[in-house]
Amino acid sequence: MSTSGLKAIAPVPTAADFLDIVLSKTQRKTPTVIHKNFKISRIRNFYMRKVKFTQDSFDEKLSAILEEFPMLDDLHPFLASLMNVLYDKNHYKLALGQLRTARHLIDQVAKDYVRLLKFGDSLYRCKQLKKAALGRMATIMRRQKDPLAYLEQVRQHISRLPAIDPTARTLLICGYPNVGKSSFINKVTRADVDVQPYAFTTKSLFVGHLDYRYMRWQVIDTPGILDHPLEEMNTIEMQSITALAHLKSCVLYFMDLSEQCGYTIEAQCKLFHSIKPLFSNKPTMLVMNKIDVTRLEDLTPENRALVEEIINAEGVLSVQTSCYTDEGVMELKNKACDALLEHRVDAKLKGNKINSIINRLHVAQPKARDEVVREAFIPEAIREKKKYDKEDPNRKKLEKDIEAEEGGAGVYNINMKKNYMLSDPEWKLDIMPEIMDGKNIADFVDPDIMEKLEALEREEEKLQAEGFYDSEEDMFDSDDEREAAEAKVSRHKKVISQGTKKGMRNGAPLPRTAGLRTLNELTSSMTKAGLDPSKIKQRAEALTAAAGEKRKRQREEEEAQMDIDEAGGGDWMDVDDEETTPHKRSKSNSGAVIAKNARAPKTDRQLAGMKTQEQASRAIKLRNLGQRERNYQAKAGEADRAIKTKMPKHLFAGKRKMGKTDRR
Repeated sequence: MSTSGLKAIAPVPTAADFLDIVLSKTQRKTPTVIHKNFKISRIRNFYMRKVKFTQDSFDEKLSAILEEFPMLDDLHPFLASLMNVLYDKNHYKLALGQLRTARHLIDQVAKDYVRLLKFGDSLYRCKQLKKAALGRMATIMRRQKDPLAYLEQVRQHISRLPAIDPTARTLLICGYPNVGKSSFINKVTRADVDVQPYAFTTKSLFVGHLDYRYMRWQVIDTPGILDHPLEEMNTIEMQSITALAHLKSCVLYFMDLSEQCGYTIEAQCKLFHSIKPLFSNKPTMLVMNKIDVTRLEDLTPENRALVEEIINAEGVLSVQTSCYTDEGVMELKNKACDALLEHRVDAKLKGNKINSIINRLHVAQPKARDEVVREAFIPEAIREKKKYDKEDPNRKKLEKDIEAEEGGAGVYNINMKKNYMLSDPEWKLDIMPEIMDGKNIADFVDPDIMEKLEALEREEEKLQAEGFYDSEEDMFDSDDEREAAEAKVSRHKKVISQGTKKGMRNGAPLPRTAGLRTLNELTSSMTKAGLDPSKIKQRAEALTAAAGEKRKRQREEEEAQMDIDEAGGGDWMDVDDEETTPHKRSKSNSGAVIAKNARAPKTDRQLAGMKTQEQASRAIKLRNLGQRERNYQAKAGEADRAIKTKMPKHLFAGKRKMGKTDRR
C-alpha cells in the first residue's frame, strides 16, 4: 500500500457532530407518532425500533472510521515507520482502540435496553427506557472527543503527505541541511521544493518524478540530518532515517565542499560514516556539490584525504556537480539510474525466484559435424552495391526526393498503383469499378447516348414540321370514340389533381378567370403571330355543337323520368313496409334536376334485427343500464383505464418509512 492509498479516508466528525448526525438520522428515518391507547406490543416495538436504529447508526459510522484508517501491522515497513515517526504508533493505536471499545459498549447498551423494553407496561415507562438508552449511548460518544479529534488531525496530515510508492525505482537524496539537495530535485524533476539559504527549509519528504530509459523513477528529497545519536534526532530528521532504512533505492549523499552550508567537510564525512549502515545493500553515490565555488582538487590535503577515503570505499561512486551552473547534473542522474538498474537486476539473479526458473531452462549448443569452414554467402551485387549518399547527384531517387520536386507534403499525392505487378503495365491506370446494388455502373453507361438524343430531337422536329401534332380530329373514327377518350383524359386529370392537391397547398393561388380565354381572343392572337386559326375554330364549333346535343338529350331523359315518378310507376320497394316517399327535386347551379336523397339509407340500422319498435326501445334501455356503472367511474368504455386523480393524497402525503418507497 502506498501513501496514495491512505488519501481516500473520509473526514472524521467531532463528538458533538457525531451525536447530531446519528440522532437526527434516527428522528428522520423512524416513525414519530405514538399514542397511549395503542396496543402495548405496538408501543414496545415503536421504542425498540428507535433504540436499535440508533445503535445501528453508531455502529455503521464507527466501523467506517475503523476500516478506513490503516492498521500499522498491515502496512509496508516504510509507511509503518513513517506513521510512527509522525503520529506516534502508541497514540494512534490507542485512539483506534478507544473507538472500537465505544462501538462495543454502545452495542451492549442497546442490547440491555431492548431486553428491558420487552417488559415495558406503559407508554411512559417505554419512553423513559428509550431516553435512558439514547442518553447512555450519547455519554459514551462524548467521551470519545479526544480520539476523534486526534484521528481527524492524522487524516488531514496523511492527505498532505507525498504519494511515495515503496516498490518503485527510487533515488533517495540525503545529507546535511543546506548542501543543495532540493536544488538538485528541482533540476531533474518537475517538483517545486522551496530553496532557502538556511537550515531545515525542507521539513518533510518531497517526491518528484522523472523518465529515464522509458521508465518512471521517483526522486525523494529528505530533510537534512545532523550528526548526533538516533535518540536525540527530531521528527524532521527521523523521516530521512526512516526512508534510508526501509526504501530499496539508490542513495545520493550530498556534500558541500565549499562549506557554505555551515558544516565542515570533516563533519560531513563523519555523518556519512555514522549513517553508512543504512546504505548496506544499496548502490551509493557521493555527490560533491557546489563545484562552481570549490572543487575536489582545491581542497587542503587533510580534507581531500577524508573525502577520498569515502570515494575509495567499496560500492561508492562519486560525481562532482553544480546545481548553479548545471554542470554534472545530468551525468549524476544517468549514473544513479544505471547503478540502481544494475543493482535491481543483480538482486533478482541472486534471489530464490531465479533458481526456480533456471533449473527449467536448457541452452542448446550446436556441435560441429566436420572440419569444413562454412562462411556466410553474400551475393556480388550486394557487395558492389553503392552506399546511398545524400550529396551524390546520381543517387537513386527516393519517394522523398520526388515529393520535394512535386511541391512537398500536402501538395504531392503519391501514386499507389505505380508498383502494381500486372500482366499488362497499362492496366495500372484503369479506373476502379464503381459498384452500386451489386452491379458495376460502367455496364449501364451508354457511350452513344448523346447521338441517340440528337437523332430523337431531329425526328420530333420533323414530325412537328409535317403537322403531326396540329390536329386531333383524325385520331378518332367516330364521335363516341372521341367522347370516351375525353372522359378518360378528364378522369386521369382528376386523379392527378387529387394527388397534387396536397403538394399545391402552399402554391400561389391563381384566379379561376386567369386561365380562361375566348375563342375570338385566341384566333386574333394566332393571326397576329402569323398562324392559321381556321382548324382550331372549326374544332371548337364542332365541340360546342356536340355538348349542346348531349345536354338536350339529358334534359329529355330527366323529364321522362319525372313523368313516370308522378304517375306512380316506380319500382321502389321498402324492406320495412313503410310508405314510399317520392324523391324531392331541386335545381342545381347548372340547372339540372337531381334527386336530393338519392344516397339516403333505405333502412334504419339502429332497428336492424328487431321485430318491433317496442323490442328496439327495450334493447336501448338495457344498454343504458349496463353503461351506468362505467359512467359512475367516469369511464368512456370497458377499455378505459384512465386514472382521474393523478396524485392521490394517501401516496404523496405524510412521512416515508424505512426501506422501499414503492408502495404497491
